[in-house]
Amino acid sequence: MKSPAYALEFEEPLRELARQLDQLRQHSLETNEDLAQDIGAIEKRIEAAQAQIYSSLTAWQRVQIARHPARPYALDHIGMIFEGFQELHGDRQFSDDRAMIGGPAFLDGRSVMLIAQQKGRDTKDKISRNFGMPHPEGYRKALRLMRMAEKFKLPVITLIDTPGAYPGIGSEERHVAEAIAVNLREMALLEVPSISVVLGEGGSGGALGIGITDRVLMFENSYYSVISPEGCAAILWKDGSAAPKAAEALKLGAAKLLELGVVDEVIAEPMGGAHHDPAAAAAALRKCLQRHLADLVRKSLPDLLEARYGRYRHLGVYEEAGETKT
Repeated sequence: MKSPAYALEFEEPLRELARQLDQLRQHSLETNEDLAQDIGAIEKRIEAAQAQIYSSLTAWQRVQIARHPARPYALDHIGMIFEGFQELHGDRQFSDDRAMIGGPAFLDGRSVMLIAQQKGRDTKDKISRNFGMPHPEGYRKALRLMRMAEKFKLPVITLIDTPGAYPGIGSEERHVAEAIAVNLREMALLEVPSISVVLGEGGSGGALGIGITDRVLMFENSYYSVISPEGCAAILWKDGSAAPKAAEALKLGAAKLLELGVVDEVIAEPMGGAHHDPAAAAAALRKCLQRHLADLVRKSLPDLLEARYGRYRHLGVYEEAGETKT
């Protein structure tokens, strides 16, 4: 294990052990001294520390992993999973939103329509992609591609990774809330199979605007929530530093969302997060997509729409306990 270029706060013990391991290996090379026993001991300590840290992550720590700067983004997964992706541009009304990408591709020879939210890596790219926060024209472009998919009978696969839709003045002037609302309605009625995957961040209506699908999948260290932890903390506690407390209150963990029926499957990640082994994460996602898509394309259109209606109609159902009689 090499010392990571970027370590989260709770990963600092691992970073220090990795630094010690690098030093021992370097010393062994320079002096030709046999340090195999010492190196093996540190490697075992690293394995034990990894198991201890990553098996007991808090909701806030998982949010930090979801935001890791090295985490694979939509285009990374597309390049490793799909073939022949052809990006299409523009909403035919205002402009092309680079935070929302999409176009046809092949998954194991089957034509599909991909729609995804894309973040940037360096400063220039982050600004160009608007930090993964789509404008209303991004959602209108997504809807244009969904209607194209419906015309040509292509299954729709959406990749969600956004802190939320862009809340700026121009975005509000061009009716971002209306654009998202139209997508919710139209996706509920879409006459082709659809799957959405939460890759990292799944924040608010910005995520939901491409998330009303037959199946919803998410990586184990991603989050899917009505609001970001910082936003929740600012509203409830008037203090953004209460974000860890908000993350726990929001029950952001993938396992909890699976239990509540919000998502249909949680995709396991490599130890420490998808950024430690992007190829393995992509391979796991590919298998998951293959399985769910094979199941969905077998359904008749009436059954598909009925199941989709039932899925969303029952979200949020709860029971009130009656008074105990003695």
